[in-house]
Amino acid sequence: QVQLVESGGGLVHSGESLRLSCVASAAPDISINAMGWYRQAPGRQFNQVATMFSSTGSTKYAEFVKGRFTISRDISKNAWYLQMNNLKPEDSAVYYCAAWTVNWDPADADHWGQGTQVTVSS
Repeated sequence: QVQLVESGGGLVHSGESLRLSCVASAAPDISINAMGWYRQAPGRQFNQVATMFSSTGSTKYAEFVKGRFTISRDISKNAWYLQMNNLKPEDSAVYYCAAWTVNWDPADADHWGQGTQVTVSS
């Protein structure tokens, strides 16, 4: 079983930064193959934001965050992060961390965090 606990959301002004954190608790025999972040704003699609693959450290980003958001991890803490710079009002959403313990499928994750609200005022 895997549990994901998120933190770091909040209210910021346009152009400011936030860092989201996700800490995973997993049984010793479970490996997280990929980790990532998704977001959903009211009335909008559920969008993949960023993904990191455990074995290689390679990353994928949605076009709308490239150059502004960075996903990173701390293996020792079983945690990953989303550094969000130059935030825009359209980045306002509930952000969810995600983990895959089987095959990576961008359409759905195996495990989800509880979500954290990010609000960017203009």
